[in-house]
Parts: sequence; C-alpha cells; structure tokens
Amino acid sequence: MNIVAVSGVSALALAVVHSTAFVIGRRIGRYNVVDVAWGLGFVGVAAVCALLGHGDPTRRWLLLALVSIWGLRLSWHVYRKTAGKGEDPRYADLLRGATTARVVRKVFVLQGSLTLFISFPLQLSAVTGPTPKPLLAVAGVGLALWGVGLTFEAVGDRQLRAFKSDQANRGKVMDRGLWAWTRHPNYFGDACVWWGLWLITVNGWLPLVTVASPMVMTYFLVNVSGARLTEKYMNGRPGFAEYQRRTAYFVPRPPQWARP
Repeated sequence: MNIVAVSGVSALALAVVHSTAFVIGRRIGRYNVVDVAWGLGFVGVAAVCALLGHGDPTRRWLLLALVSIWGLRLSWHVYRKTAGKGEDPRYADLLRGATTARVVRKVFVLQGSLTLFISFPLQLSAVTGPTPKPLLAVAGVGLALWGVGLTFEAVGDRQLRAFKSDQANRGKVMDRGLWAWTRHPNYFGDACVWWGLWLITVNGWLPLVTVASPMVMTYFLVNVSGARLTEKYMNGRPGFAEYQRRTAYFVPRPPQWARP
C-alpha cells in the first residue's frame, strides 16, 4: 500500500473507534469516554501501519509495540479514573446545550482528526525503507526518550492516584514525587513519548516534514486541552498558587522549596 491507502485505512479505523465511543457515550450519558478512545485510536493506526505497510518491518512492528504499550496503558488508566463518575467538567462546559451534531463535531470528529494528523509519522514510516546505519543512533535516542516519557506518565499517574486515595489528602494539592518537579508529569511524559516515536521514524530527509505532528501534540498538551486547561480548574484551590510558584510548569526542574 502507498501512503494514501495507509492513511485512508487509518482514517477508517479511527472512524470505527470514535463512532463506537460516541454510541457508548450517548448510552451512558457522558462523552468523556472519548478520552478512553484517544489511546485506542493511536493503537488502531499503528496496527494498520504494521499490517498493511510495506516499509521496514522491524521499524513497523517496533512502533506498533511502543504505541500499544503507551496507548493501552493510557486508555486503561482513563477508564479506571472515570468509571462510575459523571461528566468531565471540560466536556460539561464545552457541550452545555449542544446538539448531537455539535457533540460529534466538537469532540469525536476533532479528536479523530487530531489522532490521524499526530500519527502521520507512523503512516509515512510504514511505507518507507529501512533506517540507514548513521541514523540508528537517532532511533536509539527516540527509544530512550519514549522510555523517559512513558515513565513520567505512568509513574505520575500512579502517584496521583495513590495521593487521591488517601482521605487525609482531600482538598490538598499533590506536590510529591514527580509532581514536585513539574506540575504536569503526565502531560510532559506524553510529549516525550511522541517526540521519541517521531525520532524513531526518521530514516532520511522526507520524514522531517512530519515534525509538525509532535509539535501539534505538544502544543495541545501545553496550551489547549492539557496543562493550561487543568490549571484553569485548579486555580483558587488552597495552596495551588504557592505550588505554582515553586514548581516548574511543564519541563521538570528541581523543586524550589521555600527556605525557612
């Protein structure tokens, strides 16, 4: 298959994933199920690329494995976090009084389109040749960056879940572990994962044109649906302003604890 065919089948796979998520969301009365579909959509695209692409098989299957580890972990984490709870405030604000058509367009079509664009390096990689030996070091850096990102995301999520499960922490701001180094270790980790995956796909000059994909992912994580939106809902919580002053916003740095 050529790149057009791979992208077309990838779009079809995403349509199936997000249509299913919409039907489930409509049935249970909350549309934050799209966050579970987010990771699964990337896994679907990676599977299409691995199965239907004619590019370097080692790279295709490696990317499928890495995307699957990241995407399935993320989807399972979101499912556990949201199961049995009401609508996410982000979607409640966005969709208040919205028609069904607006829900589909603003939530499911938008996220599906973003998934297709962000995963374009995977699609192009599926139809290109092996990575030249001089660029294997770049792929190695990408794999290491993916590992750093997955660690930040998974460990940060686990630390936050443990913190929230302790009733003694009710109303407090999480400022321990990785959350003392960055206010958003999960989103920082997500960005690292996608920059790492992009580096693995670089096998020449042509893949450099797909750098917009990890850039868009990072932009959304920092300025749109990730860190900035989370802080909007955290503003006003006791202790949060002081936490902001001593802790890095996105890229980790040693915590600046107040001196006595």
